[in-house]
Amino acid sequence: MRGGWTAIRRALSLNYGQKVYLLATLPLVVAATAIAILVANQSRALAEREIEVLEDQLIAAKKEELRNYISLARTAFGFIYGNALPDDEAAKTEVAQILAAMLYGQDGYFFVYDYEGTNLVAPRQTWLINRNWAGLGDPEGQPVVDELIRIARQGGGYHAYVWPKPSTGEETQMVSYVVGLQDWRWAIGTGVFLDDVLESVATARAETEARIARTFGWIAAIALGAVLFVFASGTAITVRERRLADAKLKQLTQRIVDTQEEERGRVARELHDSISQLLVGVRYALELARRRLSLGDARAAESLSTGIEHLSGAIAEVRRISRDLRPGVLDDLGLGPALQVLMEEFGKRTGIATEFETVVFRNRLDQDAKIALYRIAQEALTNVEKHAGATKVKLVVRGHKRGAMMRIEDDGRGMAPMRADDGGGLGLRNMAERMEQLDGTLRILSSRDGTVIEAQVPLSHMLPPAGQAAKRKDSA
Repeated sequence: MRGGWTAIRRALSLNYGQKVYLLATLPLVVAATAIAILVANQSRALAEREIEVLEDQLIAAKKEELRNYISLARTAFGFIYGNALPDDEAAKTEVAQILAAMLYGQDGYFFVYDYEGTNLVAPRQTWLINRNWAGLGDPEGQPVVDELIRIARQGGGYHAYVWPKPSTGEETQMVSYVVGLQDWRWAIGTGVFLDDVLESVATARAETEARIARTFGWIAAIALGAVLFVFASGTAITVRERRLADAKLKQLTQRIVDTQEEERGRVARELHDSISQLLVGVRYALELARRRLSLGDARAAESLSTGIEHLSGAIAEVRRISRDLRPGVLDDLGLGPALQVLMEEFGKRTGIATEFETVVFRNRLDQDAKIALYRIAQEALTNVEKHAGATKVKLVVRGHKRGAMMRIEDDGRGMAPMRADDGGGLGLRNMAERMEQLDGTLRILSSRDGTVIEAQVPLSHMLPPAGQAAKRKDSA
């Protein structure tokens, strides 16, 4: 089970390139989504307001149309109603006939209810006639007949409810306008079905949703294009950076190989030129001593002394080579004494006057910084010995508030100008790379009067004093 979870975590873990892509594309996707949602909400709200205005306008037009129909009906029977008594049945019958004959459109008609709820006129729905419908409501629980009578008693007005459509029998929204004939206790009205209004509103809403969907599509397409562009750009940059990194890695690998070969060649030359010759001399001296001993020659002791002398020189030479490879004094006493020994041996070997100046470091530099500065001093002194033609070399090393500084000056002929694409010799590149690894700086100033090499180590490679370190350890 643990192995399965480990495999899942490894599968879900992101590499550096994927993290860069995610960091670049995630804000873009989030922004595009937020913009799409904001645009959709704003568009929908604006469309709803427009649809509400449209619906109100259409219903207002319908209501005005109903008022006109009622005015026409009252004009048609107004003379009869105005001259009739409240109990004139003949006049009521004539008016009912007039209203029953006034049909318009496919579903338009006039209806009449008395104030008790009995239907008197319903030409398109004759099953309603002569039946009392008091208390009738629509499927949504809205009172119909009682509300129409109440409005008629008050003089007139509108009422909306659900009612079956005569042409189809389907129940749909309807709005009616009703007025009252108070002398006859009649509620006369007509209505119009709002299915065409509802259809127009539904069409408008569908168009709005379609526009919003198209807007979402465009935003998604733009966001996808941007993501693909970021992906393609990131891939191109990654490929380019990887190629550059591979090229730099190859250069670094070749530089390491060159350095190793140079060091091996130097050690091989020193072994051949010094150790090998000394050992050969020891061999000849011992063989000569053996022959003299076999012959009883008194000079055998002299040959042994010569062999022992050569052997002591070989031992000293081995110690020197070992010290050059890794000086023990650097680990035992610190950078200052190691550099002092290096300068003294350099002066003895080359005959160049040396001057060494330092302050007590008390081993406050960490191991990486000590090794780097020591190797830079070795490289610099090697260059002075081989190329500078100097008569005097000065080495200064000290600490300061920003870290540590080592400065090497000579009075030689200086170095030839270096091209930008050359990068200097292998030794100078090694110096620069050592300081780069420490986040330090290396300055090289050269003229006809000599060369100055200055290496700066940052404060991060300075260890705290021994007393403070002990206090911190005790407090921890």
